[in-house]
Amino acid sequence: MSLRIQRLPPQLISQIAAGEVVERPASAVKELLENSLDAGATRIAVEVEQGGVRLIRVRDNGSGIPPDELPLALARHATSKIASFDDLQHVSSLGFRGEALPSIASVSRLTLTSRTVGEDTGWRVSGDGGEVVDQPMPAPHPTGSTLEVRDLFFNVPARRKFLRSERTEFGHIEESLRRLALSRFAVGFSLWHNQRPVLNLEPAGNQQGWTQRIGELCGREFAAASIFFDRSEGGLRLWGWLGLPTVSRAQSDLQYFLVNGRPVRDRVIAHATRQAYQDVLYQDRQPAAVLYLELDPAAVDVNAHPAKHEVRFRESSTIHEFIRRTVQTSLAEVRPGAAPPPVVHAVEQLGAVSGNRGGSGPTSTGPFSTNQPRLPLYVGERLSAYGQLHTAPLPETPAGVIREVVAESPPLGYAVGQLHGAYVLAENDAGLVVVDMHAAHERILYERLKTVLTGEGLKTQTLLTPVTLNVMPKERELVETHAALFAEVGLELAAMGPESVIVRQIPALLAGLDIAGLVRDMLADLVAHETSERVETAILTLLASLACHGAIRANRPLNLLEMNALLRDMEHTDYSGQCNHGRPTWIQLTLDELDRLFQRGR
Repeated sequence: MSLRIQRLPPQLISQIAAGEVVERPASAVKELLENSLDAGATRIAVEVEQGGVRLIRVRDNGSGIPPDELPLALARHATSKIASFDDLQHVSSLGFRGEALPSIASVSRLTLTSRTVGEDTGWRVSGDGGEVVDQPMPAPHPTGSTLEVRDLFFNVPARRKFLRSERTEFGHIEESLRRLALSRFAVGFSLWHNQRPVLNLEPAGNQQGWTQRIGELCGREFAAASIFFDRSEGGLRLWGWLGLPTVSRAQSDLQYFLVNGRPVRDRVIAHATRQAYQDVLYQDRQPAAVLYLELDPAAVDVNAHPAKHEVRFRESSTIHEFIRRTVQTSLAEVRPGAAPPPVVHAVEQLGAVSGNRGGSGPTSTGPFSTNQPRLPLYVGERLSAYGQLHTAPLPETPAGVIREVVAESPPLGYAVGQLHGAYVLAENDAGLVVVDMHAAHERILYERLKTVLTGEGLKTQTLLTPVTLNVMPKERELVETHAALFAEVGLELAAMGPESVIVRQIPALLAGLDIAGLVRDMLADLVAHETSERVETAILTLLASLACHGAIRANRPLNLLEMNALLRDMEHTDYSGQCNHGRPTWIQLTLDELDRLFQRGR
């Protein structure tokens, strides 16, 4: 190995750059798609063969490239998207580095054909992995561009042997297209593999069309069990689709984040989203969501990664809190009557009303205890028990008969019975409602405990024996920098030396817990995300446990007034669609589904 400093050959420079930008065929597809979108294309067709190794062809109807600029398009650091440092601080295009095409051309046989508006014909330029690029030649072509990439990594065998199977590489290509298709609803996309169609996405110009594309790309189950939201605050806007806990995942594979229209993988957004779901998901479950964050381009650095997968926010803690609070608020508003009810298809109805009944135990006095008669009730008894609550007499008819009109049914309707001591059955305008009474009551109690805690404030207690922690200098600095954050959650910390911190005061609710471990976890969060909610999470976990133990247990008979009181409380409680563990508290069986179940009308 030579120890002398020397300039690298241009071809080697290009191949080094290709190693950063073109990791696999999907990387090349992503770069080419971004160029098409930046060119204003409204239709993009992608054809690949053998997982993209043999052929990648991307056609678009964008603005095209003038013939005199075609050779420059394959030159390194040549771009039409930025011209000054100020442009670099306000990047609004997907691509801007000017490295993609020359990097791809250096490790493949590339052909670029393009035609601009006003040109009589298209023009073509090509290269075979070397430094020399052919001069543009006339070629028939409609307005737009076509990029053909053949024999990827043919001249870098060491890179080619690290590629996975054809199926795996095509899976990465499909995922890259999905992410970009989520970023541009107004653009139509098609994808072919080995001459077979895989995706065909039509342009979508309204929310209904957007939701249809979401269903095509993320699954119809997600589209049906998600809520659309759109909120703005202080120059920030967050909108998109939040999956209900019923479509949560074991992995984070159904989380798509887009910043100013750019698909990214960002730890700040992912962490904030996960925290926002903590009240409705099991700890080992991952939320499903498609989120679009819009902010001033100057407040985000999109030049933090060679392949532009990651971004860096100027005020990451502010972004984190905005996303967490916005997602949390949007989820809290999902309650009966405020959003489409969860629907169980007729073929799934048995599974939907089976499983965990919220525990069993001796009959106890519930919070809705009255002296009304227990079920079963005959129809006449049922009407006399609660009919006057929702009926109103009209003037007497000439025949002397009193007519009654039923008032508008509330979202969850009115109870008609109890099933196996675990489920409340109710009738509403749509059909039949089935409520898991333990899960529903658990959520109601949990939200009430949180409200009480908020109203009374967090009580603290001073430790008779302070807890001492050995920390690194960086962690000690965090204790001083974020003293206000620790104080806000009831912790009083003080630095005792360059590598020592003591805890003098803690929230009273957390007495007996591992305080040292809690503080260490908070410091780790501050290093990674510049914020931490470990104390709040620990307190909420305790409140959730109290709510679970205090909720109605299975085999507790309820009368009709008690059941209706439970339904009304659900309609006015945040997150009432799910229990504290993410299970649904109620489901809706529509009349159409009931008719199909019993084959009515056939």
